[in-house]
Amino acid sequence: MVLFARRVAHMVEVDGRLEGGVKTYRARGQLFFASSNDLVFSFDYADDPDRVVIDLSGATIWDASTVAALDGITTKYASRGTDVTVEGLNPAGEERYNRLTGRLGD
Repeated sequence: MVLFARRVAHMVEVDGRLEGGVKTYRARGQLFFASSNDLVFSFDYADDPDRVVIDLSGATIWDASTVAALDGITTKYASRGTDVTVEGLNPAGEERYNRLTGRLGD
């Protein structure tokens, strides 16, 4: 099981596209404890515009560590004055995200 987790942890892809003053990052893959740490380093915080969209329609959130990573990403952007929207979650991921966001850490 550990070997499987390590193998799929690196199967997450994130690409960004700037269009009309909005940077949209599309994530694809399985987001869980082993892959969510890398997610934080997939964004260009310093050079992104004032509006960022994180599209997770090609990804699945499996656990709280991914929600914590997304919270960290949105907090880092907020400290720079950037508005972030997380969208495209499947029903289970959306429920998990809405239930846990802002409640992890500290």
